[in-house]
Amino acid sequence: MNAIEIKGLCKSFKDFKIDDLSLNVPGGCVVGLVGENGAGKSTTIKLILNLLRKQSGSIKIFGRDNVKELDSVKEDIGVVFDECCFPLELNPKNLCSIFRAAYKNWDDEAYTGYLKKFELPEKKKIGSFSRGMKMKLSIAAALSHHAKLLVLDEATSGLDPVVRDDIIDILLEFISDDEHSILISSHIVSDLEKICDYIAFMHKGKLMLYEEKDKIYEQYVVIHCTENELNSIKPEAVIGRKVGTFGAEAIVLKDNVPKDIQSYPVDIEKLFVFMVKEST
Repeated sequence: MNAIEIKGLCKSFKDFKIDDLSLNVPGGCVVGLVGENGAGKSTTIKLILNLLRKQSGSIKIFGRDNVKELDSVKEDIGVVFDECCFPLELNPKNLCSIFRAAYKNWDDEAYTGYLKKFELPEKKKIGSFSRGMKMKLSIAAALSHHAKLLVLDEATSGLDPVVRDDIIDILLEFISDDEHSILISSHIVSDLEKICDYIAFMHKGKLMLYEEKDKIYEQYVVIHCTENELNSIKPEAVIGRKVGTFGAEAIVLKDNVPKDIQSYPVDIEKLFVFMVKEST
């Protein structure tokens, strides 16, 4: 069963819209939602969580409607936003009693264990925490009611590399259980490459590409050649290009690269940048 199943999702604003979005998060997998600021990543996540009301389409979480069965669905979801949503005058111990009332499956012991594991002081005000500490506290809370799905919106943004690596380790441990799934949005593509099974590219509210990460590496390559050599390749095989005074660089479907042109492995960030520039 898919952890998340989105079909034909639409939501319009004054100057932006989510346009006929269909996307699945398979059970037991990590899906990375990639896109520049304003691409629609956060809006999509808010629609999934019913923080925004969709205009059309459907969203199911573990087979249940995210609106009609919201009370049941929320028990299975742990959510981490890019900013700490907890009252800054409280401390982690205070939060425990609040979440105990909010979730049927809240686990005091698990929560206390995460606080110790992440070295978070129970009685220190959240307002005095660093950004990394706040993010770890958010993850501790998200994991302590035995959620089967984690939804993270730019959770690693603005963190130093050491803390980001710590968080990636936490997520890898969570996903080691085959019943767990993760949807994580980020514009830090290197973080997603470490953890994701699938990559979804969003641009201007549309899904440009949704593919298994390993297949992306298998299907696409980078080439450096002359402009004439690039023009000899079928246009539909060229995903994106950059032509300059000293030649051309392009991302091309691997099977369409002529034998006399050397190719190099693609990285996901470059693929996304080239696809976006090609579409504008």
